[in-house]
Amino acid sequence: MKNALNVLGLPLEPCSLKPLTGFFRDGCCNTSPEDVGRHTVCVQLTREFLAFSMARGNDLSTPRPEFEFPGLKPGDRWCVCAARWVEALVEGAAAPIVLAATHEDVLELVSLETLVDYALELPPI
Repeated sequence: MKNALNVLGLPLEPCSLKPLTGFFRDGCCNTSPEDVGRHTVCVQLTREFLAFSMARGNDLSTPRPEFEFPGLKPGDRWCVCAARWVEALVEGAAAPIVLAATHEDVLELVSLETLVDYALELPPI
């Protein structure tokens, strides 16, 4: 986890510290065998993605104080499950991603070219 890389092959950068995200709540989209959902895609949430996620049974908008979960809104950055993001991609509801904060494991499910198409920022050439 210490030496995690992003989809560009560089050190994984933080996704969000406020709200604090990540499977390990370390601000990064790190993963491990315990992370069954593979929370490895750093997105900037949109209304469409939040609605899509809710329709699939994962309400990210409603605060859950008992889990120290603030509830999310469009514009927040959050580490989402790789498979859910790909599912949203197929359905036309994919949120834009932060390449530098998206874990390289995502490349097992989707190409770098596709990720670049949905990037908030493009890597330097």
